[in-house]
Amino acid sequence: MLLQVLGTAAGGGIPQWNCACPGCSGARAHCVRRRRHASLAVRADEGRWYLVNATPDIGDQIEAHPALHPGPGPRQTPIAGVVLTDAELDHTLGIWRLREAEGLELLTTAPVRRALEDRLHLGEVLAPYTTLTWWELEPRGAQPLRADAAGPSASGVRISAVPVSDKRPRYAADDPAHDAWVVALRLYDSATGRSALYAPAVATWSDALHSAAAEADCVIVDGTFWDDEEPRRTGISARTATGMGHLPVDGPDGTAGILATLSARCLYTHLNNTNPLVDPAAPQHKQLARLGIEVADDGMVIEL
Repeated sequence: MLLQVLGTAAGGGIPQWNCACPGCSGARAHCVRRRRHASLAVRADEGRWYLVNATPDIGDQIEAHPALHPGPGPRQTPIAGVVLTDAELDHTLGIWRLREAEGLELLTTAPVRRALEDRLHLGEVLAPYTTLTWWELEPRGAQPLRADAAGPSASGVRISAVPVSDKRPRYAADDPAHDAWVVALRLYDSATGRSALYAPAVATWSDALHSAAAEADCVIVDGTFWDDEEPRRTGISARTATGMGHLPVDGPDGTAGILATLSARCLYTHLNNTNPLVDPAAPQHKQLARLGIEVADDGMVIEL
């Protein structure tokens, strides 16, 4: 199984267009600090990839990685579809950018599909441009990613959802509660027996999430905020990190202590621009390194 890290930033990217915080200012001054919106590409088979979340940066993310480039036919693309972890705009706006596709597979949970169709009218808007094929991402069991665009053959990579929270996007705030509004993804390669867990937004560390993390060979998890008070301390919100639906990295309720107990390779993604980890020289990197934990970088390749 091959994972291509397309981006590692939380909403707005780094730098965010209307932000002059130290993280964004540093990214403007030093291009190596720039981060695109958090996303992965998963290779289902040679020349066939699925994107995990479709961000506003999707065009640049595709162009940055030759394996995702079109060809050899004039409109032949290796991108088979999109898997969504939630219905947030930062993870879905790129779908509209893919409207030139002859067809596109979308793997989502039931509440996410309803939000995209009923609230954002995705199917209605894209119907004149392309054909969307919806597959329900089941919170239980595992389903194969398709290896062949022309037929039903399946790759050795299987995917399943681990419900993480019932946090709804603001545009669907009054929709019914459901524990699969936000999910983590477990990716399992039946050929190698190895697996990865991708959880870019984590509100609570449930028993189910812990079990999936304990079984994985690689865990890529929510690192939006360094500590719980960061949003209030930096003035970006009146709420804490946990109040915004993100467990912090550090502190008594932080995930670093949990990840340090796992045997898997553990990395943080989905960094907010206020997080000190966006600065490669920040001492927090050494603190994590002592625990055996990494911070994912844009462009990183993980092979399992």
